[in-house]
Amino acid sequence: MIGLLIGAVLGVILTVVGTPLFIRLLHRRGYGQIIRDDGPTTHATKRGTPTMGGVVIVTNFVLVYFVTHWIMSMLELENSGITVTALLLLFLTAGMGLIGFLDDYIKISNQRSLGLTATGKIIGQGAVGITFAILALNFPNSQGFTPASTAISVFRDTSWDLAFFGATAGAILFVIWSNLITTATTNAVNLTDGLDGLATGAVAMVSVGYVLITLFQSNQACSGTTSAGGCYEVRDPMDLALMASILAGVLLGFLWWNTAPAKIFMGDTGSLALGGALAGFAIFSKTQVLLVILAGLMVVIAASVIIQVGYFKISGGKRVFLMAPLQHHFELKGWEEVTVVVRFWLIGLGFVVAALAMFYAEWVILR
Repeated sequence: MIGLLIGAVLGVILTVVGTPLFIRLLHRRGYGQIIRDDGPTTHATKRGTPTMGGVVIVTNFVLVYFVTHWIMSMLELENSGITVTALLLLFLTAGMGLIGFLDDYIKISNQRSLGLTATGKIIGQGAVGITFAILALNFPNSQGFTPASTAISVFRDTSWDLAFFGATAGAILFVIWSNLITTATTNAVNLTDGLDGLATGAVAMVSVGYVLITLFQSNQACSGTTSAGGCYEVRDPMDLALMASILAGVLLGFLWWNTAPAKIFMGDTGSLALGGALAGFAIFSKTQVLLVILAGLMVVIAASVIIQVGYFKISGGKRVFLMAPLQHHFELKGWEEVTVVVRFWLIGLGFVVAALAMFYAEWVILR
């Protein structure tokens, strides 16, 4: 528990202090936000606001993780060792952040709202996602638990195992399944990042949810190679709790500068990285399907885009919403930006609470 507090506090402090320095650097280099021409007219004032703030988020997430472990080892605290699970999560987060950074850089360099091509994004995300998935099925610990498994998980691994045709086929299917989760999550966070502080606050709430889930899994971990009652076969749950705590702290620190009126935007660098992080938490904590509820706000926002595009095509040009993603629909209906953000945060919090209730209820049933 002390380690979680150290990580969260360091994340907040380092990000609150470090973000203004990065803002000044971006101002000097002229790296400002490019605004969509078809977006809400109220967003015109955001043009030129420094973007690529995800660099701060990813850098501090990685740095604070290693610094926290160094402090924990100096204090001779338990669980002070760096784990392979955490390294893989950092790889997925930073890898997706790199794809987002390239996207942001192209937008800024060409002064247009379009960055990487769809093909370029797919290739980049695929390369990171495939490497991550393959590595995640390796590195068993002393209990035989690997960071990920080929089983589909809801609150824990279920009997729906992708290896029904053998280990090789299972590994291939897991790579596909893992990439579907990662792609869906990164896109959902990316679509949510449309208003000042909206995505930052929403992902911070989900991160806190994962602190509680993985901390509980650590306290109810299966001993040896046998599973009894409602115990959890999760590798390195305490380190996952530490990482979720650090991410929540970093995001709260970033929110200090990202809340309306934002002094900096996370850009695709941040949204893709955070989507990767949430996907990693879901895969490693064996809560893949539960992520749909935990990140329910982002799922609803992504669904609004799918509905809008689908209905537009089949209806010959008609729309369900005034504009998609959903947050812009309410802006065009006359809601103030801050009102939309706060109300969406409350909805996001409701989804997190509902997911936690379902998670604990399942454990109570299996006791």
